[in-house]
Amino acid sequence: MNEISIEVKNLRKEYQEEEAPTIALSDVSFTIKKGEFVSIMGPSGSGKSTLLHILSFLDRPTGGSYRFFGRGIDDMTDIELAHVRNKQMGFVFQSFNLLSRLTVYDNVEIPLLYSDIAPAEREAKVREAVHSVGLEEKLFIEAGKLSGGQKQRVAIARALVVNPDTIFADEPTGNLDSVSGAQVMDILEKLHDKGHTVILVTHETYTAEFADRIIRIKDGTVESDKAVEKVRRSKTEFFK
Repeated sequence: MNEISIEVKNLRKEYQEEEAPTIALSDVSFTIKKGEFVSIMGPSGSGKSTLLHILSFLDRPTGGSYRFFGRGIDDMTDIELAHVRNKQMGFVFQSFNLLSRLTVYDNVEIPLLYSDIAPAEREAKVREAVHSVGLEEKLFIEAGKLSGGQKQRVAIARALVVNPDTIFADEPTGNLDSVSGAQVMDILEKLHDKGHTVILVTHETYTAEFADRIIRIKDGTVESDKAVEKVRRSKTEFFK
């Protein structure tokens, strides 16, 4: 049986407002096994972004529990949380979050600058990550000069460079055309095939269906949690 990587029980998140608290998440429970490909779906305001922030250690719940590989978020200091994020998690965002005036190499190298890895090994890791997304010829091009699809592939390489167990992809095809979107989803599928846990947050059904399982969030609660029925079709069909 696969190891449980993420365990959420009765998770709750409230934001204090002047008149009354706003409940973003209420009684959310699920588990994700190491190596799973899971989509978290929901409309705007459903709570899926709040859930992503908690799962990726950017925020803390106000109730319930969250354990990442057996360690409770409430048992870790902010420094410990940052260490886990840097070593075991990779992040891909809709807006890419690249530094446009830095080269592809420099952008991908950023997560390694906080480690004690020797320069030669650091360079090897950067080149390997960039190779994995097929952008070797762009290695020393400024990120701002790339197309949207190329920028997202650089963002994936940056997420991969620390060889994380878990990759969080937040609306990764939201700003891309159909061809670029298909390329990004192909890369995420290959990462899953190599054993990475992939958690995809999206509001798009056709993107979510690349996963093996879809957790639907509505009004801050889990509406459904079901396996995806796989249908044979080309990736570009999803984006037409």
